Amino acid sequence: MGVSGEDAASGGIKRRGCSCSKEEFFPEESFKNWANYGRALRATGTRLMDRVTARSLEHDELHEVRARSGHEMKRNLTWWDLIWFGIGAVIGAGIFVLTGQEAREVVGPAVVISYVVSGISAMLSVFCYTEFAVEIPVAGGSFAYLRVELGDFVAFVAAGNILLEYVIGGAAVARAWTSYFATLLNHHPNDFRIHATSLADDYNRLDPIAVAVISIICIVAVISTKGTSRFNYIASLIHVAVILFIVVAGLTKADVGNLKPFTPFGARGIFSASAVLFFAYVGFDAVSTMAEETKNPARDIPIGLVGSMLLTSLAYCVLAITLCMMQPYGSIDKDAPFSVAFKAVGMDWAQYVVAFGALKGMTTVLLVSAVGQARYLTHIARTHMVPPWLANVHPKTGTPINATVVMLVATAIIAFFTDLGILANLLSISTLFIFMLVAVALLVRRYYVSGETSEANRMKLVVCMVVILASSIATAVYWAVSETGWVAYVVTVPVWFIATVCLWLFVPQARKPRLWGVPMVPWLPSASIAINIFLLGSIDSKSFMRFGVWTGLLLVYYLFFGLHASYDTAMEANATRKVEEGSKVMDNAKVGENGT
Repeated sequence: MGVSGEDAASGGIKRRGCSCSKEEFFPEESFKNWANYGRALRATGTRLMDRVTARSLEHDELHEVRARSGHEMKRNLTWWDLIWFGIGAVIGAGIFVLTGQEAREVVGPAVVISYVVSGISAMLSVFCYTEFAVEIPVAGGSFAYLRVELGDFVAFVAAGNILLEYVIGGAAVARAWTSYFATLLNHHPNDFRIHATSLADDYNRLDPIAVAVISIICIVAVISTKGTSRFNYIASLIHVAVILFIVVAGLTKADVGNLKPFTPFGARGIFSASAVLFFAYVGFDAVSTMAEETKNPARDIPIGLVGSMLLTSLAYCVLAITLCMMQPYGSIDKDAPFSVAFKAVGMDWAQYVVAFGALKGMTTVLLVSAVGQARYLTHIARTHMVPPWLANVHPKTGTPINATVVMLVATAIIAFFTDLGILANLLSISTLFIFMLVAVALLVRRYYVSGETSEANRMKLVVCMVVILASSIATAVYWAVSETGWVAYVVTVPVWFIATVCLWLFVPQARKPRLWGVPMVPWLPSASIAINIFLLGSIDSKSFMRFGVWTGLLLVYYLFFGLHASYDTAMEANATRKVEEGSKVMDNAKVGENGT
């Protein structure tokens, strides 16, 4: 039986239409019937060990796995597009909402230092993401990178948490969009919400405007990535103009005396605020998922990612210091800090400019988030950890329509019911956790190559990595439980430093980046691990409870469905590869016989 041209391009895997049948969702052998499923469940332990230790190959991620979408995503993005995507993804609700809250209650005028700390952490993660995105330019982002270096199981847990962060973050931004829209029209936000008295207090303000905004974002995101880029570019330009207005107009009313005292809450306030304000930097990882649609990844991705993060960090610091010079920190409003600050200095009309700018910022955050989260889900579906129906790429638009719609429907449902205060409590723990894992994966990538790294060097790497992680965790835990102590830092910080030095001096790098690499390895990835874990130690216990509950649910799904689907897919791919290799051997043998 012949293989069609498209099937051949897809590695011989037969493509199915979007029939929404069982075959579209669970086509694997383990789900053909109940008997097969029972056998699969009995083999869960063996299969789990296989998936925990299995690492994907770069070639498979770049070709075989990507081909499972049936159609290629269109390569039409440049570094210019990526810079504006990065700005659009990051500058949104965080700077306009969280700055006032943290400056007033947690850190004071030193909020600008908190933004610097968060920005350094984000920039270190940007470097790690950039090397991976250049070397493995696929839509899966951190999921694909972790799958190659740390294996299927770790990648799935990490990806499940980043998708939750996208959904929760998108819902929070959509609810905030309604609030700023109401401000623009001189209304209270609840004037535009439906009060369902039969529901619980935190879920009874139904928000149809948030749903409408998400629906429009969905339509734009599925039509064209390049079209999305143009829309984002125009909206971000307007947003930048509004930011410049806030800074210039605000500084005309500035009083340096408002910066005193600069650190009323001390160092603990600075780092506690940094953990919360890290939310304002979340979004740049969505840009890395667009690597598959970038014309020249080796050039465009480093410029796009690093450039957008530098511009964003600068904007955050300037906005924060402007706000703190306009008002004493104790007078800053928690909910609408910039609008109230302009009112306080006699510029009432400026609140409308601020509200307009905030709306533009939140719109671009929603848009870039929609593009990024869909590409994460698409690549996860390519591995069959979630139904492969979600991996389909539309032949005309070149976009993953199914994944985009599903993610935004989930976001719309949460945004419709859930109060912004509830959503805001679900902070950055998942993102910090994943950024830490990406830094770990980069060190593994540089220092370990299967079949080439000696056993002695592998053990040195493991010991150094364990000590780096353990010392970082110990520092974070001590910070969380001891408000005044310092003795433990004298031990944990030097231990981290010594472990990094040992990795640098005694473990040879097994691989050099082909196109673009993180400088100062192992120092920058090791510092990224330490800072991300330290910021995790500043996050409240409720966030860790949410992280634990969601991760538990992920594990239940994985053990009953995702594990068996991905195991069958991997076994089928291995069998196909062996057949192809056998065919090549046969062909070479025939050529040799004919030559003689």
